[in-house]
Amino acid sequence: MIKAKTPSLSRRDFLKASTATAATLLAAKALFPSGAYAQAAGPEVTGTKLGYIALTDSAPLIIAKEKGLFDKYGVPDVLVEKQASWAATRDNMALGTAGGGIDGGHILRPKVHLYSSGAVMQNKQPLPMYTLLNLNEDCQGISVAQAYKDTGVGLDSSPLKEVFAAKKAEGKEVPVAMTFPGGTHDLWMRYWLAAGGIDPDNDVNLIVVPPPQMVANMKVGNMEAFCVGEPWNEQLVNQGIGFTATTTGEIWFRHPEKVLGMRADWVDANPTATQAILMAVMEAQQWCDAMENKQEMAEILGRRQWYNVPVSDIIGRIKGDINYGNGRTVAGTNLLMKFWGEKGGTSYPWKSLDTWFMTENIRWGKFAATTDVKAMVDATNRSDLWLEAAKGLGLTDLPEGDSRGVETFFDGKTFDPANPSAYLDSLAIKHLA
Repeated sequence: MIKAKTPSLSRRDFLKASTATAATLLAAKALFPSGAYAQAAGPEVTGTKLGYIALTDSAPLIIAKEKGLFDKYGVPDVLVEKQASWAATRDNMALGTAGGGIDGGHILRPKVHLYSSGAVMQNKQPLPMYTLLNLNEDCQGISVAQAYKDTGVGLDSSPLKEVFAAKKAEGKEVPVAMTFPGGTHDLWMRYWLAAGGIDPDNDVNLIVVPPPQMVANMKVGNMEAFCVGEPWNEQLVNQGIGFTATTTGEIWFRHPEKVLGMRADWVDANPTATQAILMAVMEAQQWCDAMENKQEMAEILGRRQWYNVPVSDIIGRIKGDINYGNGRTVAGTNLLMKFWGEKGGTSYPWKSLDTWFMTENIRWGKFAATTDVKAMVDATNRSDLWLEAAKGLGLTDLPEGDSRGVETFFDGKTFDPANPSAYLDSLAIKHLA
């Protein structure tokens, strides 16, 4: 059972009354700044429920549980529970543990903005969320059905343009799968298609498929291509069903991916417990990043209670060994999944990266072009809590500032977080709301 101290009623009442706009979230942070409970005698609660999807980038949460790190930092009753899909994750996050759901977990980074704005919530009801840390970089994939093996499609998607156009001309659909509208896999697929001159809203039929169901759906011909995290691209190749056209790290090297996101009301009511969870997961990220731990990590993740997949479907790509499935095999690449990085720079939740996700979702009409991006990012990104947890771990050489600088993509496009409009103007294919 999760044991709790009596929470602050005034804080809880305030959050219930919140309209969840960016301005309200910012006001909440001002009223209850980080460290307000610094003198508390241990965490306010001994645990909560965190969700995860069977994707390799959930590893830090699973390792923190398996290695006793939640216990080490005073929250032994943290539960890490599998979710059936990203839609189920959203619905359980809306319920919270008080309603039988979850209070946080492994989620697609843009979901923090999509939830907080209410864009994807039932009745558009905002659910204030915080991004606490970035779980990983790279190691997702865009895979294509075996039928397209001889087209030459790879990092360049353009060889599919005429093929897909011919199918549409015949009145056929061209189903292309991702995992959640506005999520990372949706955005990687859209970027890759658009860079090759394929309009993702008009030239294909984007469909939503939960990550663990991707391979089975490709096998029965329900899709032409999909974008998902590992181990599902590698499993597809191992089963000879399709091939990986490109890894997402080739589209944008060191791109951010999943985050540890939590309900704002839970974090604000339990700041010391939040720090404990952060420290446990950050220590797990460091363990996951060590090459000598990759085999054990794959063995743990592959267990029935976690992913229930063979170690052979996990181990290759987390080490940077990639069999694309189309005759191309490379070993020891820098495209492996990254969990911690220099100075913890992989884990640190750079606000500039949130700015790209917001801008890219504006590109595709998920947010209005008039959206105050800075207000949303400032309201939801808790890099301050990350820095506090890092200091709690005794770390001193840490990232500085909120921006990772100008980002460069495989097609030569650049994103300057100080000038998102210039990035949008440079894109030929976009559908602004």
